[in-house]
Amino acid sequence: MRAYCKLARRTCSVILSAIVLATEAGAMAQAPAVAQAPAAAQNLQAAFEVASVKLSPPDADPKTGLWSRPGVGRFFASHVPFTLLIQLAYGIDPSQIANKPGWMDSNLYDVDAKPEEGVSLTREELKPCLQDLLQQRFHLVAHMETRSGRGYALVVAQGGPHLTPAKEGHFPGQRHPVSSGHLHAYNCSMAQLAQYLTSAADFPVADQTGLAGSYDIGFDYNPKPEAESALPSLDVALKQATGLLLKPQKVPVETLVIDSADKVPTEN
Repeated sequence: MRAYCKLARRTCSVILSAIVLATEAGAMAQAPAVAQAPAAAQNLQAAFEVASVKLSPPDADPKTGLWSRPGVGRFFASHVPFTLLIQLAYGIDPSQIANKPGWMDSNLYDVDAKPEEGVSLTREELKPCLQDLLQQRFHLVAHMETRSGRGYALVVAQGGPHLTPAKEGHFPGQRHPVSSGHLHAYNCSMAQLAQYLTSAADFPVADQTGLAGSYDIGFDYNPKPEAESALPSLDVALKQATGLLLKPQKVPVETLVIDSADKVPTEN
């Protein structure tokens, strides 16, 4: 039998998304209707060849959760919530998931999956495989909506940007270190930077810079504005390091609306 193919409010969402975005790579025609992957992703490997999906042991600690980085030809996740699997599958932040039942943050899962031979599972190759896994094994049914909400526009500050073009040796959007208060991204597009800033700001960030290309970006900031720190706030650190600004305004937010899903995955 063919098996199919891993920020909760501020603290959890910042930790989870920072790691996801750091480590961070279509559904089968007969699968239940779910939000479609981008057109480019639909032409990639659509499903894992073999996958094991199960609930983590009752004593599993979410603080020990981990998952594989993109491009290693295999996907594994241990002690991770369903929300995280959705984040990886659709490339979104938890704030972009609507109608989410509580168990999606509390239940933990273990996943071990392999694609067909020769597929490296880059971030874009991984997305449709995980989307298919969530449909087939959890019977996830969801759809995308564009909603308007409070957030920030990422814009170029007066004086223009000062960005370092990406050097070779990093996969797109690679981050290190990957903890709250640090934003060090390599081979990073403005769209990816906006996603990382969404996690850090805890509000949606829309790229309105008009800048193409990829860059190496690095700065540290105070992740808790209410606490005293020698580090600058996120917006100040961003402007100093890149010449970009976070402008408060309502922004369009691509939102994944959960229609239904099973708490317990089907058997392997």
